[in-house]
Amino acid sequence: MNDEQQLPGFRELGLNEPILEALAAVGYETPSPIQAQTIPLLLSGSDLLGQAQTGTGKTAAFALPILARIDLARASPQALVLVPTRELAIQVAEAFQRYAAHLKGFHVLPIYGGQSYVPQLKGLKRGVHVIVGTPGRVMDHMKRGMLKLDTIRFIVLDEGDEMLQMGFVDPIEWILQQAPQERQIALFSATLPPAIRRIAHAHMREPAQITIQNRASTTPKIRQRYWLVSGVHKLDALTRVLEAERFDAMLVFVRTKLETAELAERLEARGFNVAALHGDIPQQQRERTITRLKAGQIDIVVATDVAARGLDVERISHVVNYDIPYDSETYVHRIGRTGRAGRNGEAILFVAPRERNMLRIIERATRTTIAQMQLPSVTDVNEQRILKFKETLANAVRSGEGKVFQPLIEDVEREQNLPAIELAAALAALLQGQTPFLLTSKAGAPHAASSPDGLREEQGGEWGARAGDTEPMSEPPAHRGSAKRPGLETYRIEVGHIHGVQPGNIVGAIANEAGLDGRNIGHIDIRQDHSFVDLPEGMPEEIFNSLQQVRVRGVPLSISRVDSKPARSERHPRSHGSPRAPKRKGAGPRQGHSTKRHGKPSHR
Repeated sequence: MNDEQQLPGFRELGLNEPILEALAAVGYETPSPIQAQTIPLLLSGSDLLGQAQTGTGKTAAFALPILARIDLARASPQALVLVPTRELAIQVAEAFQRYAAHLKGFHVLPIYGGQSYVPQLKGLKRGVHVIVGTPGRVMDHMKRGMLKLDTIRFIVLDEGDEMLQMGFVDPIEWILQQAPQERQIALFSATLPPAIRRIAHAHMREPAQITIQNRASTTPKIRQRYWLVSGVHKLDALTRVLEAERFDAMLVFVRTKLETAELAERLEARGFNVAALHGDIPQQQRERTITRLKAGQIDIVVATDVAARGLDVERISHVVNYDIPYDSETYVHRIGRTGRAGRNGEAILFVAPRERNMLRIIERATRTTIAQMQLPSVTDVNEQRILKFKETLANAVRSGEGKVFQPLIEDVEREQNLPAIELAAALAALLQGQTPFLLTSKAGAPHAASSPDGLREEQGGEWGARAGDTEPMSEPPAHRGSAKRPGLETYRIEVGHIHGVQPGNIVGAIANEAGLDGRNIGHIDIRQDHSFVDLPEGMPEEIFNSLQQVRVRGVPLSISRVDSKPARSERHPRSHGSPRAPKRKGAGPRQGHSTKRHGKPSHR
């Protein structure tokens, strides 16, 4: 951790405020070694020859200084980044877009072979600031007269040795010969073979040279696994892991400060003992959270990378990368929070299908094969629930907390002629409440290999099936008179304008809890203190019951079908058929209007 503490912050490197805001949003607050050394050199205008492996954070090392010096008023190519593959072109272009989130009007265009020329030509005609492309396709556009380099100020050769092995030396030489004399060049390569050095000597002016040793190695005491799961299903996947994995304490990494609070709140609603930790939390509160974690008063901490720096708690047995990190060094730092003091550790990585390339980068950089895990089955979850119940009960008996109730139980046993074992079972049922204690096998087990979203079950349908509660379904709903897509039925939820709810909040809450693709959620009609939402027909009872207590803006959905009484009818006595907001003086004809949503939803 000493090396991390000695590194300057991004602000000290000379980056401007819009870029610093974007970095904070993606969770970057401390630069990696290559970023700390490279960014000041490139900001100063120096040419650069860098020897660094993939996964060390070098994309940000060259992208950030380029963005800091881009003239947004000129919609002409000012930077050209050459990469060996289409996958890397897309990845680098996406990174530029993330880092330029607060640069209004910025445009980056990936161009590569295997894609039609049409969208690339349209992008060039529209105007771009940065081009990320493979040498062959870039040369094609130049020879067709569609791409000119006369306005280029920055050129980056990324993965130089890879481009050399793929036979791109001649196209690179030709492209560099067409570039303006007054330009800045940065060349990055894992190795520096003679051909790379010849390019540097011929086209670069007294380049500064830096070498970053790849320190991204992991300890064999940490078992590493990944689970292929898409965004809206990650919460259910994490819940299943928390239910079935035997862990002492767990650190869950997300990218943004906002996500720490949201995920912690959702986990807490599901009965877990959890706290959030991010960079804006005051030091006193941070220390209190860590003390509680060490003392076993909380078991799960949801954190950003910067908040977890320096965190050394021996009882952390599991690290979950809920959001995949953008570089391998961050991954290594994250999972290094477990396996402390010679103990074994567990690291679990959630990977969306489109993030598989980053998984391969992490594996190459860490020289580790990360095994795909099987998400715990219903049987696994039930076994752990039973085990935890037994432990909790035994601990309560040993603590003596129940002695004050013992005379009362003996009275009931004698007066009602009821066996003590039945009384104990009844008390356990009362304690459990309406949430079923065990999952049912009909919910099925997730299938990683066949299901990219990770949590759809074999029963199929738009709802799929979900490992959850199993209370009886309500009666089939009566449809509203308004038009709706075929196969949908209407439900009422007890959140509305007065709660500050937006359509995206409703979509996100239902999609996350129900394991439902957001595209299958239909019309949303937001009223003053409640809303209507169209959902696929045949909602399974376990999803219906689990949605009852899902919160939007801190308020339970209390979902009900439109022909049944609302779950909180004492608060909302109006009929469901035509709810109206109370009319205010001077509100005019628009008072009580609805906020409507059609088509594809926007997620939170």
